[in-house]
Amino acid sequence: MSTLKVGLVGLGIMGRNHARVLSHLDGVELLGIVDPVKPTDLYPSINFFELNELLAKKPDYCVISAPTGFHKDIANQILDAGVNCLIEKPVSLDLDSAFEIKKIADKNSLVVGVGHIERYNSAVKQLRQRLMNGDLGNIYQISTRRQGPFPSRISDVGVVRDLGTHDIDLTMWLTNSKFKSVSAHATKRSEREFEDLVSVTGRLKNEVIVNMLVNWLSPLKERNLLVTGEKGAFVVDTLSSNLTYFSNGNFQVTQSELSHFVGVSQGDVISYAFEKPEPLLVEHQNFRDHLLGKQSEIVTLEEGIETVRVSDMILESARTESDIKF
Repeated sequence: MSTLKVGLVGLGIMGRNHARVLSHLDGVELLGIVDPVKPTDLYPSINFFELNELLAKKPDYCVISAPTGFHKDIANQILDAGVNCLIEKPVSLDLDSAFEIKKIADKNSLVVGVGHIERYNSAVKQLRQRLMNGDLGNIYQISTRRQGPFPSRISDVGVVRDLGTHDIDLTMWLTNSKFKSVSAHATKRSEREFEDLVSVTGRLKNEVIVNMLVNWLSPLKERNLLVTGEKGAFVVDTLSSNLTYFSNGNFQVTQSELSHFVGVSQGDVISYAFEKPEPLLVEHQNFRDHLLGKQSEIVTLEEGIETVRVSDMILESARTESDIKF
């Protein structure tokens, strides 16, 4: 396997995970890291550079794991130097800055991938394959719950751009459909600048109904995805990477005293077993293979831009208290 040289920009909590994976990824050499704080005690064997110094080393690609507000300027400098990018989600702070990145990438014929890591969760990958195989029949509704305590590392965006973008991307990817409309309600219940709770109802172009509950206010950390269709429902817990299928039954519960507990037509419940590699490792393996011209699955810049577009519309809907049609 050819060896690709990679640089990492940003060494926060997520950046440290990238550094850990890249340090041991087959076919990749981690050239060095760019970060305002240079903890050489934690990484004594890794070189720390300024961005222009790193780019002078001629990396094949750079991973951008800096705060979202810096994505555009960092990506544009890297792309102007003729270097491919893997950018943590969301790709940028808003739609205009996302298109700026795309303009420079297209001009230089460079690859930009977006780090929507949940796509590489084994349970989600299993779910998508089963949906594509028609195991659920027609899809009626996707409901997500993504909530938990506030992550103190986040200071430049609210819950929509940080957490909500996961479920925006998954919803479109699982259904192969873009959004048709959204209606959102958001609020601030803490003393932070940005929204920390949002409830979203949406409709996709294929008429699937979407419901998303996202907040940073719950002591319970929850990452739940429910897909309901004509044959039953799939439930994914991405924290444990578990996938469960609840099939529709073809019998009735005749004891009226029990029907409100178990439902009137409950079928088999199946919990699936499968390998569960680390999603971040799988993400990096796919981006590496894509650059090497091998079969792979990456989140494209165009897909990342569409997720930013939907997040913009959700925030606009919440601000104006109105339905937004695309």
